[in-house]
Parts: sequence; C-alpha cells; structure tokens
Amino acid sequence: MIVHAASGDTWGIPGPTFLRLYLVVAVVVAAVAVLHRVRLTTGAEPLVAEPLGPQEVAYLNGGPALAVHAALGGLRSSGAIDVGPDRRLRTTGPAPTGLTPLEQAIHWAAHQGVRARDLAQDERVAAALDQLGASLVGRGLRVDPARRVTAQQWRLLLAALLVFGVVRLFAGLANGRPVGFLLLTLVGVAVAVLLLWRVPETTRAGRSALRDLRVRHHHLAPDSSPAYATYGAAGAAMGVALYGTASLWAIDPGFAAQAEIQRQAIASSGWSSGAGTGSSGTTGSSCGGGSSCGGGGGCGGGGCGG
Repeated sequence: MIVHAASGDTWGIPGPTFLRLYLVVAVVVAAVAVLHRVRLTTGAEPLVAEPLGPQEVAYLNGGPALAVHAALGGLRSSGAIDVGPDRRLRTTGPAPTGLTPLEQAIHWAAHQGVRARDLAQDERVAAALDQLGASLVGRGLRVDPARRVTAQQWRLLLAALLVFGVVRLFAGLANGRPVGFLLLTLVGVAVAVLLLWRVPETTRAGRSALRDLRVRHHHLAPDSSPAYATYGAAGAAMGVALYGTASLWAIDPGFAAQAEIQRQAIASSGWSSGAGTGSSGTTGSSCGGGSSCGGGGGCGGGGCGG
C-alpha cells in the first residue's frame, strides 16, 4: 500500500515510510559492520611455528606501551640499565648479547638519557615497535591496522545513523507525531553500536595464544610472589608481558618508581577486546517486530516513525 505524505508529516515523510527505510538501512549497516568485525579476527591460518618472545606477547596483550615495559623489565633484570635521580634512563655497561631489536633500541635510548615515558617517541624504538607489530600481523596473531580502520568506519557509520534517528525522534515529538516504534528501533541500533564500538586488535589465534601462555606461566603472576632472580631476564620480561607493569614493580619497585612506570595490571583485560562479537550480529534487527507498523496498523494514526 502506498502511503502519501500528509501536511503534518515530519520532514514531509510519513512515519511508516521513514521507519521502513530506516530499518532497512540500519540492518544493512549493522550486518556489514559485523561482517567486517568477524573477518578481522578470523583471517588466514596463523603462522605460529616459532614460540612467541616476551615482547611479542606484550604487544599482543597491551600494545606498544606494554612491549616497551616488558623490554625494560628484561633489561633491568639483566642489570643492563638503571635510572638516575633526574628520572632519565642510563646504561650500566655494554649491551648484553642476544638482545632483540626493541631491547637494542631501548638500550641505546637509555645510553642517550631518554626518559622511560618518552621511549615510544624515540626513532629507533618506534621503528622496532613497528617491526614487531608488523611481524605479529604477518603471523596471523594481530589484526591488520588497515582492516581495523575499515571496521571502525562502519562502526562510526552506524553511530551516525543512530544520531540521525534521534534527530528524527525529536522532530517527530515536536511535530506531535507518535514515535513509539521509532524509539524501539533506536534502542536496538544503540545496542548494536555499543556491542560494535570496541574493535578488536588481536585475532582469535592471538587471544588463544595469550590464554595458553598465562596457563603455562601462571607462576610469574605477581600474586604468586615469583622469584624473578631465578627465572632470569626472560622470565621477568614475560611476567611483565602477561601480567602488566605490576610485575615490573614487583621486580624492582625502586626502578619502577624512579622511571615513572604506572602501576597497572592488565592480565584480565588484555585479550577481551573481541568478546561479544558473535552476538552483535542480531542487534540491528532487534526492532524487527516493529516492522509490523509498516502498514500503519497499531501506530495510532500511521505516524509510528515520527
């Protein structure tokens, strides 16, 4: 049935017509957003033949900042760096053998007297972090940044659609039109936006690897009071990588305080960014029951969309 616009219709569009169009667009945008989100975490078969090093684990768990802190934990445990009264890092001798590119870059920065909080801005450190992130993407453990940006754009488009619907809602109220079904639709779109807002940075394979590593290295958790001197520099770095900077404070609280390392544990949240992805696919259609108003029945005059 064709619904003709009446003189009192908001924006000159009858409520049922607007609601039908809005529902179709919302469902399509939400579905595409979910599709991109699912593709982010499932990609190609992960290449995990080689074990993950502490800084790789840290990057997966908390991003570049935690990778830097894990490297600091390893370097400090090996006695390669210290921090002066001016809170600037300093070396205590030549670089130990077997350092990773990130550890080499940080050791050089410490030799230059860089503050710990400024390490990410150091050219060599930044290059090593970029290399580390790219390696994890290539191994299928971290989401490709370009694909993540695409997923974020669809998320923002859904949010813009929500704002547009809210504008229509208030316009309908100001025009004295019934907006009950439109309000229910907006609730569904809002739920979809919330579920899709946090775009994951780690693939399912990456999150699975982190879970396995936490089980295998539970003895490094700060609440287990690990003997870091026994586990060496690699154990100290892995503790920071899996359980956050709280481990760095446990390793050497004086160094952590002087280097201005924030005391933070992230073990319970480092890999949860992808949670809830599967359930978000239906949120865009949660107002599907409202589609019965398309013909005007139950709208109290055919203005259910404002």
